[in-house]
Amino acid sequence: MFSYSTLGVNDMDRAIAFYDAVFAPLGRNRDTTSPTWTGYSAPGDKTKFFLTRPFDRKAATGGNGTMLAFLAADRGTVDAFHAAALAHGGSDEGPPGVREGMNPVFYAAYVRDPDGNKLCAFVRK
Repeated sequence: MFSYSTLGVNDMDRAIAFYDAVFAPLGRNRDTTSPTWTGYSAPGDKTKFFLTRPFDRKAATGGNGTMLAFLAADRGTVDAFHAAALAHGGSDEGPPGVREGMNPVFYAAYVRDPDGNKLCAFVRK
C-alpha cells in the first residue's frame, strides 16, 4: 500500500546515528544520504523510509497521535530495536512486552526518536 514515508528531523547527523542503530536489528539499511534526505529500505522491499528536513524550513515536530510501526522478525529483534533506541538518544514510550487483548499475541516496544517522532517495533507471535 505504501511506497514511502517521511519523518521530519532537525539534526540530520543525529537522526542518522539514531536510525542506523534502530534499523539494524530490523534488517533495514541506509541507502540514500544527503544533507536534506536520508533513506532506508530492506533488501528486496520496494517500500522506502526517509528522514527529511521540513520543506517549509520550520522545526520538525512529532505529530500528536502519529506513529510509524515496523514489523520485526521475532521478540529478540523488538528488544534490540528498543535497546538501540534508548542507547542512541531515544526515549521509552512502552518497553518490550506482550500487549494484552491482541490475537494473535502482539509483542511490541514503543520509543520516541530524538525529534519526538513515535515509533513501534512489533511481532505477532
